[in-house]
Amino acid sequence: MMEIVHEVTARLENKPGRLAKICSALAQEKVDIRAIAVMESDGPSVLRFVTSDLEETRKTLTSLGVEHSIVEVLAVQIEGRPGALSKVLERLAEEHINIDYAYASSAGGGNKALGIFHTNNTKRALQVLAEAAPSADKSAGRRPLHSR
Repeated sequence: MMEIVHEVTARLENKPGRLAKICSALAQEKVDIRAIAVMESDGPSVLRFVTSDLEETRKTLTSLGVEHSIVEVLAVQIEGRPGALSKVLERLAEEHINIDYAYASSAGGGNKALGIFHTNNTKRALQVLAEAAPSADKSAGRRPLHSR
């Protein structure tokens, strides 16, 4: 699974309960947080997250008086095995696609993670990774060229 999604960025006072208030308000509106990262900075903390419902997220943050911005990012499901993340990163590097920042979240009960990547060219990153993804019909019954 790979898709372009909308990420919300907000700056929060670094005070107890500030993040909890936002997460509780989103939960009350039945909005699922798919991935989240909070980073300390010199001023307010930086909150970045991807949710299941962008419009409801916007409404909720606005009602709480939380200033926020929205950008497109790439969401990539990554296998939970050594080297899986490096393959994604190497493929993007080969195409000179820079990763400005990234974070990941467990994707539930399976052995997978959801990686969120903000790149210098999100649409091209999606295309590059989609082309590199193994497909059952591409490889079914065929041996790699080096073993023929």
